Amino acid sequence: MGDPTLQTMHNKCLTTTIELSLASPMFQELGPNARALLKVVAFFPQGENNLFPTISDGTNIVDKFCVLSLAYQSDSFITMLAPLRDHLCPKDPKSSPLLCTVKEQYFTRMSLDLYPDKPGYRESRWIASEDVNVEHLLDTFITIETDTDSIWDACTNFMEHLYWRKGLLTILRPKIEGLADNHWSKPNCLFWLSQMFHVVWNYTECKRLLTDALKLNRERGDCHAVARTLNDLSHASYHMGLYEEGIRLVEEALEIFKQLGGTVGQAECLMDTTRLLYSNEQPDAAEEAAFHTIDLLSGKGERYLVYESHCILGDVYRSNGDTGKAIHHFEKVRRRTDSR
Repeated sequence: MGDPTLQTMHNKCLTTTIELSLASPMFQELGPNARALLKVVAFFPQGENNLFPTISDGTNIVDKFCVLSLAYQSDSFITMLAPLRDHLCPKDPKSSPLLCTVKEQYFTRMSLDLYPDKPGYRESRWIASEDVNVEHLLDTFITIETDTDSIWDACTNFMEHLYWRKGLLTILRPKIEGLADNHWSKPNCLFWLSQMFHVVWNYTECKRLLTDALKLNRERGDCHAVARTLNDLSHASYHMGLYEEGIRLVEEALEIFKQLGGTVGQAECLMDTTRLLYSNEQPDAAEEAAFHTIDLLSGKGERYLVYESHCILGDVYRSNGDTGKAIHHFEKVRRRTDSR
């Protein structure tokens, strides 16, 4: 270990140097909000790239920060070295109105209803480059605003974005699993946390989390959430080779969606039934379920599910040696892939 006296002297010298830069006429000319801007940059591990387009004369401000060696440009982000970040990062994030504004900007950007055929799906690709910032933002504010609804809504939205766009686990797991069972958001958070494990092929952990979520949803009498969770449990069973178990789970989910009148939910269940039946060596039943899915969605949109069904039908016909029909269905899938 180094000499603590030398370390203290080094820290004091560094602090003095930073504060001299902040006291310089060039920095003072940037106005009273300049330090607040730097604090926001310091808060985020990657720096910021969303803040300055909303600030008047933002380009000039960034240039001055760089001239003063307070920040530097890294790809599309304005960021800073670790010692500067440690000194400038707000000790109480809630005390920074500008940081709270940026937080709300991130939360709004994540509030889209994500699905390949939904408006805004293409624009959601931004999360792939900013996930570290969003995760840090959530990790910080979950700690200080545990009972705030918008925090947990943003948490589930963030995991949904990761599911579609990045395929990574999240450091938020302990906070989610540590929620009390009666916390309103826990079942939904567990559901999306399970999807994180799904995309990294850890189906055992995915199934455990879904089983916990299913128990909570049944206790609350949330029929739609029960059906959705049962359907995703069938996915885990499918990937674990438990086809008959998966069929039982998805059949229960299908019956609930029928009672609720949810067309898309029924179609998702039928599509998953098709996959399970095919894998369980029941090609005729799989073919029937696939066509039922396509018929159910006729004129309803949800092309993603339709093309998934065509893909499974292609597999069914290929395994039966009917090359012509297989090519017909695979061609529909190829045209969709080329158009995206």
